[in-house]
Amino acid sequence: MTIAFGADHAGFALKDALVAEARALGHAVEDLGTNGPESVDYPDIAARVCAEVAAGRARFGVLVCGTGIGMSIAANRHPAIRCALVHDATGARLTRAHNDANVLALGARLTGLEPALDALRTFLATPFEGGRHARRVAKLSPVTETAG
Repeated sequence: MTIAFGADHAGFALKDALVAEARALGHAVEDLGTNGPESVDYPDIAARVCAEVAAGRARFGVLVCGTGIGMSIAANRHPAIRCALVHDATGARLTRAHNDANVLALGARLTGLEPALDALRTFLATPFEGGRHARRVAKLSPVTETAG
């Protein structure tokens, strides 16, 4: 499975560790930047990652900024994206199982390396439960109108 990663200047170091972990788990990776401490605008990075997920070129996206808040707000502006800001493996498990999240947001200043790695592993391994959750997730999804 392909995973698209992106981070701003506050999150690039954690993003690099998450990319390495995803590769170690056998996943293909699209690293969409940034790769250094120079200031960048997180909405631009989020848009790149979300475009990959929305187009089906990546199964999941992972976004990292200082708190994860800005990235999650930016990501959720895209209709095909269900981005969840999590701080641990429990949040990652529940957002996949109950919300069918397709983008994970993490805060490099708030979540340590090991909890972030655990969250990533859990997010990637947890299937969507469907059932009663599917009805709710459908209400979050874009509605396509047909002519006629």
